[in-house]
Amino acid sequence: MNNQKNPLAQDFSLLSLLKFAFPTITMMMFMGLYTIVDTIFVSQFVSTYALSAINIVCPIINIIVGLATMLATGGNAIIARKMGQGDIKRANQDFTLIVIVGFIIGVLIMLLGISFLDKIIWCLGASQILFQYCQDYLFIILLFTPASILQVLFQNLIVTAGQPTFGMIISLMAGTINVVLDYIFIVLFDMGIRGSALGTVIGYIIPSVIGILFFASKKGSLYFEKPNIDFLVIIKSCINGFSEMVSQISTALTTFFFNLTMMKLLGEKGVGSITIIIYTQFLLTTLYIGFSMGVAPIISFHYGAKDNCLKKVYKICLYSIILSSIFVFMFIMLFNHILVGFFVDKNKEVYTLTTIGLTIFKYSFLFSGINIFTSATFTALSNGKVSAIISFLRTFGFIMMGLLMLPELFGVNGVWLAVPIAEFLTFIISLFFYYKI
Repeated sequence: MNNQKNPLAQDFSLLSLLKFAFPTITMMMFMGLYTIVDTIFVSQFVSTYALSAINIVCPIINIIVGLATMLATGGNAIIARKMGQGDIKRANQDFTLIVIVGFIIGVLIMLLGISFLDKIIWCLGASQILFQYCQDYLFIILLFTPASILQVLFQNLIVTAGQPTFGMIISLMAGTINVVLDYIFIVLFDMGIRGSALGTVIGYIIPSVIGILFFASKKGSLYFEKPNIDFLVIIKSCINGFSEMVSQISTALTTFFFNLTMMKLLGEKGVGSITIIIYTQFLLTTLYIGFSMGVAPIISFHYGAKDNCLKKVYKICLYSIILSSIFVFMFIMLFNHILVGFFVDKNKEVYTLTTIGLTIFKYSFLFSGINIFTSATFTALSNGKVSAIISFLRTFGFIMMGLLMLPELFGVNGVWLAVPIAEFLTFIISLFFYYKI
């Protein structure tokens, strides 16, 4: 009876699947959009040095998001599978335990990060020019780490609760407020990079508070219930979601090495250029991430229910990802200069560097969608090992090989080539796992 009432239990067609995933796609794309707007405000109204500083400290943010996403996606697969099996009480207990552990992790990161703030910034490769910008920004971000982790957890688990539209509304509201606050803090109050950080953390707090109220109200398929202290659930969540943690840590490390390489080749301007491209990549790949997040509970549910709907859902997803990849590639090819122009004036050297880089970088989008969806699919099927392999290769393994070899051969163009080549090689690996498993 519980399964019949659950929105995840329906026999999905292309239209109904896209309708179910649409709120999550919109939510993620809007989150990507307001992150981009955040960096545009910093670049246009503070300085390109401030923009470079955000990218310098980005690896710490990646680690925080990685830990939260690991718990969220790994726990999500466990919770959705138990819901599919009809064990609703245990699903709610596991959900509550995961949220509590996530909050505790956030508090620990906050305390450690603030205690060693200056050492962390120097280790990340900040120059004397960028240090103060990094310090002002990272201190505020670390101070609100618990809220950051909670909003990632709730962002994933509201979908599992059968309320993707509600999750979309929360994200749209938080994102809109963030953009408005960026304008107020940076432009009107002239708070510089600290204003950007404050707008960002308030964007964390809003979905966190609303998420707590929503799950406490018991209006969805998931709600807070006295947890069963079972650390095996946490361990399984971490193992199953480890691919997402691998992805974020790999992104942190590759961002670090991208910054070091560009600082060596072109100085702070080079770091500013790679920052623009990384954030543009983040915005456009939110389409794939949002879709994968939206359909992951469906895949996990039908895997747990052991019905005949799973293969049908999988094929629909695969065709949708292929078409969207072609669309994103064409979009960048047509609007390359416009995208870069949002960040920096056309008469600046950073503009020329970035437009050349994005012309090469755009080929990565032909393959990244399939790779992201492949990793998410294996996580949803509780095959964390394969998911982790794919995430590691596309976000670290192949990229690091490229960064070590290609700049020696092609200079700055070698930096731009590293990601497209990494995505193509990972695509080959993804095909292998598709046909094997």
